[in-house]
Parts: sequence; C-alpha cells; structure tokens
Amino acid sequence: MLGFEQIDRTTVAEVGGKGAHLGELSRTGGVRVPAGFCVTTDAYRRILASVPSIDERLDRLSALEPDDHTAISALSAEIRGVIEDVTMPAELVAEIGEALARLGDQTPCAVRSSATAEDLPTASFAGQQDSYLNITGPDEILRHIRRCWASLFTDRAVTYRLHHRFDHRDVLMAVVVQRMVFPEVAGILFTADPITSNRKVATVEASWGLGEALVSGLVNADVFTVRDDQVLTSAIATKRLAVHVSPDGGTRDTEIAPDQQTQPTLTEAQVLELVRLGRNLEQHFGRPQDIEWCLAGGEFHIVQSRPITTLFPLPETGDQDNHVYVSVGHQQMMTDPMRPLGLSLWQLTTPREMHEAGGRLFVDVAPMLATPTGRAIVLGGLGGSDPLMGDALQTVLDRGDFIPSRPDENTGPAGGQTTEAVETDPAVVTELIAETQASVATLRREIETRSGTELIDFILADIGELRRVLFSPRSSQVIVAVVEATNWLNENLADWLGEKNAVDVLSQSVPHNITSEMGLALLDVADAIRPHAEVVAFLQQVVDEGREDFLGDLAGLDGGRAARDAIQGYLDDYGMRCAGEIDITRTRWSERPAMLVPAILGNIRNFEPGAGKQRFEQGFQEAQRKEHELLTRLRALHDGEHKAAETKRMIDRLRTFAGFREYPKYGMVCRYFSYKQALLREAGRLVEAGVLRDPDDVFYLRLQEFHEVVRTKEVDHELILERRQAFQSYGTLTPPRVLTSDGEALTGEYRRDDVPDGALAGMAVSGGTVEGRARVVLDMADAELEPGDILVTAYTDPSWTPLFVAIAGLVTEVGGLMTHGAVVAREYGLPAVVGVDQATRLIEDGQRIRVHGTEGYVEFLS
Repeated sequence: MLGFEQIDRTTVAEVGGKGAHLGELSRTGGVRVPAGFCVTTDAYRRILASVPSIDERLDRLSALEPDDHTAISALSAEIRGVIEDVTMPAELVAEIGEALARLGDQTPCAVRSSATAEDLPTASFAGQQDSYLNITGPDEILRHIRRCWASLFTDRAVTYRLHHRFDHRDVLMAVVVQRMVFPEVAGILFTADPITSNRKVATVEASWGLGEALVSGLVNADVFTVRDDQVLTSAIATKRLAVHVSPDGGTRDTEIAPDQQTQPTLTEAQVLELVRLGRNLEQHFGRPQDIEWCLAGGEFHIVQSRPITTLFPLPETGDQDNHVYVSVGHQQMMTDPMRPLGLSLWQLTTPREMHEAGGRLFVDVAPMLATPTGRAIVLGGLGGSDPLMGDALQTVLDRGDFIPSRPDENTGPAGGQTTEAVETDPAVVTELIAETQASVATLRREIETRSGTELIDFILADIGELRRVLFSPRSSQVIVAVVEATNWLNENLADWLGEKNAVDVLSQSVPHNITSEMGLALLDVADAIRPHAEVVAFLQQVVDEGREDFLGDLAGLDGGRAARDAIQGYLDDYGMRCAGEIDITRTRWSERPAMLVPAILGNIRNFEPGAGKQRFEQGFQEAQRKEHELLTRLRALHDGEHKAAETKRMIDRLRTFAGFREYPKYGMVCRYFSYKQALLREAGRLVEAGVLRDPDDVFYLRLQEFHEVVRTKEVDHELILERRQAFQSYGTLTPPRVLTSDGEALTGEYRRDDVPDGALAGMAVSGGTVEGRARVVLDMADAELEPGDILVTAYTDPSWTPLFVAIAGLVTEVGGLMTHGAVVAREYGLPAVVGVDQATRLIEDGQRIRVHGTEGYVEFLS
C-alpha cells in the first residue's frame, strides 16, 4: 500500500500509469489532487497466483486472434468471475482498512483501475479497465477493488493487448482509492488541439456534474479553445443531462433545469485559469497532456493527467522559430518508422539536413518558403509530385503570418546553378551503370577484410563514394532529361492532339529499367519451377507452415536443384531488396527468401511459360504503335513535320534515359546491404564478447554510436531497450505530409470539381481505366493476387514490383508521377492512381472498384 505522497513517475511498476501520474500530480505545486492511496501491483500478483488454473487460462487467452470476439468474450468472462470471487488475504484487508481509515471509513471514494501499461507516453490504455465512483464503506471498497482487478480482462482490454502484442502476464493492475470530489462542473482539458495537433491551442470540454457524463458520451459539452492566454472560440452546447452521485452509492443521471441547459459551464476567466494550470502540468510532465478536472467550491481539482499519445512528435530544434517540415517518407515511398541505424545512415547519405520525429525524417522548408523563388521551387517541385503536400504547404502560406516573407537573395542571373543537357546517347546509360557496378564490386571486395573500428571508418569513408556515384552530375543530367522529356511530351501532345498522358504508353518496356526487369525476372524463376510438381507442392507447404529456411531442402526433390539455382540466381541479382529498403535494418530477400515464395507460386498459377519475355515484347510493341500513331497524326497538322520531328526527338530521349531513373537507388541499396552484412558480423563478435546481448542491438544505435561501442566495448543497454520500445510505439503513428513547429499535422486536400460523387480523388500517374476486385495488401508477403485484381496498398517501393506482373491496376495512399510505383506501372501498362488518402481504410478487401488512371480517381462498383 502506498499513499500518493510516496508515489512518483518512477513507481509505475508498483502503482500503474494512473497511480504514478496521480502521485506526480500531488507533488506539483499549485495543483489540488484529492487525497488517496494505491493498492500496489504486488497485491494483484499475489491475488492472481491464488486463482485456480490461471496460467492455463492465460495461455489459452494468449493463443486467441484479436478478431475472435466470441472466444475472447467467453474466456475473459471466465477469468473475471474467478478474480471477483477470490478471497483476499487477511493482512491485505487490514492494510487497506488502515489506509481507508486515514481518509475516513465512511468517506465516499472513487475506486479506479491503474494498469502498468496504462497512461504511458507510448501507449494509451485509457478506458480499457473499469473505475467506480461514490463507493462508501470498507466492504464495498474491497469488492470494487476486486472488480478493478478483474477489469484487466474485459473484452476490450484483452482485444487491445492482443492487437498491440502485449503479454497478458506483463500487464499488472494496481488500484487507486481516492476521496471523492462532488463538482458543480467537470470535464477534460487537452493542452494540444486533439483535432489539428496544434501544441499552442488548448481545448477545454466541460459539462455539469461529474465528468463521467462527458467521458461516456452521455452529453454534449461546452467547448472552449485557447491560445496565448486568450479564448479563441466558445461553443456552448445544450446540456440536458448530468451525472451526480446517488445517496445510495454510485451515480445517477439527472435532468438539467431548462434555464440552465444553455448556460456556459465556465466563465472566460475560469477557462483561462484552467488552461494555465494545464500548461504548468504539461511543462512538468514534458509533453502535451489529456487532463481530467473538476470544479468544486470555485476551485479546480485535477483527478487525472495522462500524455496525449495520438500526437505525432515534433523534431527538436532548440529554438522558438516557426518551422515547416515535409515528410521524407512520402517522397521515398516508405512511411514506416526507421530504426536509429537506418535514420543515421540515410542522413549521412542525403545532401539535405534532415530532422527526426517519430522514427521518420523531415526536411524544414520554411527558409525556402520565405522567398518568392524558393516558394516557387518548393510548391512546384513538391506540389507537382504530391498535390496533397502542395495543398498542405499552401494552407500554411495562406495564413500570411506563419512564414514571414523576405526578398530573394542575389544568386546571380540564373538564380543558381543549372544542369546542362546531356546528349541522347544510349552509351551514357550503359557507362553510368558500369560505373556503379564497378564501384559496388570494389566495396564488396574491400569490406570483407575490415573489422573493429577500421570497419566503421571504412563505411563512413565509403559513404562519400556512395554519394559521388548517387549524385554524379551526369546521373542528374539523365534524370532531369527524363523529367523534361516527360513534361514536354505530355504538355505538347495534349495541346496539339488532345492526347492526355501520352508518356504512359510511350515509356512501356524501356531498356535498362532494373526495377521492371526484377519483376519480369521472377516470372522466369516461375518458369524454371513450374514443370516440377513436387517442388511446387513443397513451396506451397513452405507458405502454409510459415517456414523460413527452405532453400537447402530443395536439392532432394525432383527438379529441386534447378529450382534452387533459379531462386538463388534471382537473389544474387536482387536479394538486397525488400520493402522499406532505404532503412538498412529491414530484412532483405536474401536474408529471408521465403518472402518471395507467395509471388513465385502466384506466377506459376497465373502465367504461361515465357510470360516475362512476352510481356516485355508486348509493352515494346504498344509503345512503338503509339509512337507511330502520334507521329502520323502530328504530320497532318499545320507545321506537322517540324512538330513530328521534335516529338520524335523527345520520344527517343525519353526511351533512352527513362530506364536509368531506377538505377541509382538500386546501386545505393546494393551498398547498404554490404554495409549491413559487415555491421552484423561485427555485432556478432560483440555478442560473443558479451558486449551486446543480440546482434540486432546494432540497429538501435546510430552508426557513430556503434563506432564508439566497438572502440570502448561498452554499451548502454537501457538506451537500446528504450529505443526498441519507442520504435514499436512509432509504428502506431501515421506521419503527416506536412508538420509545423506548432505541432499541426496537415494532410492536404484535392481541390477538384471533376471527381464524381462518392469517388476517391488521387493523382493520375499511369493512364487507362480498369475494373476489378480490390486486394488491400499491407505486407507484400501476405499478397494473394489473381489476374485482374487491383492492388490497393499504402505505398510501393521497388520491392513490390514482382506483384505488378499479376495485377490489372494500382491504388496507393502515397506516391507521385516519378516515384517507383508510377514509373513501373507505366512501363507495365497498368492504370494507376496514387496519393489516395486513406485508401487502405476506405476501400474494402474484395470490393469491386474502377481505377481511372488517366483522370486520377477511384470509383466504387460494389
């Protein structure tokens, strides 16, 4: 038993999240917290140990799936029943009695659950367990303590833990017993706006009586917003009901007198006083707070304060300036969180300064937005590739005062350096590819002999070579040539012939597209395996049983050696790839070849032999026919020969260079995999030496930090654990396209009037229209696709390309005209719409949809 005066944030393990926060609150000057005590988790642990067959029941509960509602309900009710009926030890009853006597035996109390995974910075279990109000007398207090213990196994709490993979044994229950306050008004204060995430705007919700009416949704609340110690808005609701204490214990609903229903619950002065109190608590806890409060006798009492876990974190800057951050992940088609090693390596690779928040990277574009030229570059570049990001940035600019304008700096007549044009010569591409291959080969040869600090120094030096190859002027010239040719062709052919997005067909089956070749090469692997029924059956067993290590077992099967060689050959060329490959810590296909097996089996089922070469040839012929058609139509126009000649020149330029667009990233990922293999070997040596506990501990250290660990043979295990937990929590957050230093998360809107009612707007990136069954896939390894299916997913990086050969269309939440999914969709001739906000939530798996790849929207057909 611990009184509030004995509790602080270090005692979460003993008193749970809610109890720890109440203890902290009671220590904070100027905050009134009703007196109370906590029945600690040790008491719960002892009680649980006395429950018959509890271990067997918990094992059964852990084995359930989160969506098995019937089984969860039945088993949870069984566990609650035995806990509520348990006999409490006499010494525990005596301890609770003594603590209660200090409050007053007949003092009405609130009895609240406080789980060890509740009200934490990284996860909010708010509302998952039960609380009881106006409980009087020792016997009733004891009964409701048992009910709080049992509430750890409500259907809702169990399902939440299963979803978030919390072990039921790891979450313990303390119980808060606290003197009741009988308020005239109660409610909730958010010290950051819960809708916009703006850290500078506080929101107060208030209703008559106890706050339970508001928390349970029984009544509408008065809502006040406050910024800079001024009330911005006041929305006074009609409040017909209130919750008050009942003379017989517990609570009851009461009707509000008609003349009081539309009266404000708080004066403006009270609202400001409450927000000031909330700001003090926010400063004390170090993050925005969700605060439960009540007003009694003209004084505010705080009965709970927990972190707001739904807010996306802000980059740390150390200044008070206004910043506008754009998401790097939305540009790189990887919006998942990255581990510290991945973040640090990407920051070392890129020429732009990047800021970290929520396991993601952001670039501050505020300095560029401040000048006319910079603003045009940012809105034109980012807005052109991602209209939602462009709209979000424009929203910030339209406010007028967030980014103060300043004149352009004198950068010379051209406003900076320009990229010279490159000659349309296929040899340029082959030379660039050869240079990358030679550089990677040198790295692979030389890194093998490095270890210790020499290895880290070698990698840091080689990053300079990576950047030299990745950002070489000639490579930039080729990529700029592709963008310019694409824009020229689309704009002029639309103007001269009314042809929309002509490049979508003209860029099919271009040479040297390493990503498209990767998808077609997996069709060749399927060709090698298809004749061997025993191998096909074995691979299906690999999928059904979730086997990981299978390549070594192929040799003993009829046709197994040929199958193994085909798969290994594919891995030799492409095994360094994976979903989210810009994060060096992600598992590569070579590390887990089983990830490719579902796609291989799909290709065996859905395609005839030779489909890879046939598809490439088909795309090539379609591009040739389109070129001939366009040039013929152009020659019939006024000045047609000139227009046709210029168009032919641009088509040749497009087809010569478009394939190379994918190669720089391939070269980068090849290097990353070599780095990763070497770093894991070094981490393995440190595990053997007892320095690290697990080889993947290196993933939770920045590269420079790992250098220090290798040098000193010392590591902060608590830091690694803390980062592991933080990384897991970041996975529950959705990164915004644009984030301001005020904390606002802006997603942007499509401001279009050409989208039919009920359709989902997006960005047209690959022309054509297709109808089919939507397959909503969040993990490539879970994809079960059939011909004619439309892939709907959050994002696609190059690793998703093997799935593209089996689909009829593509819809993604993230993407742009020149991102990987769009480029490959055009080459394969797939209608595609990207940037469809919340597509994976709004489109149901199996639903029939129509993708308008030319117009840029998705319609529902069922």
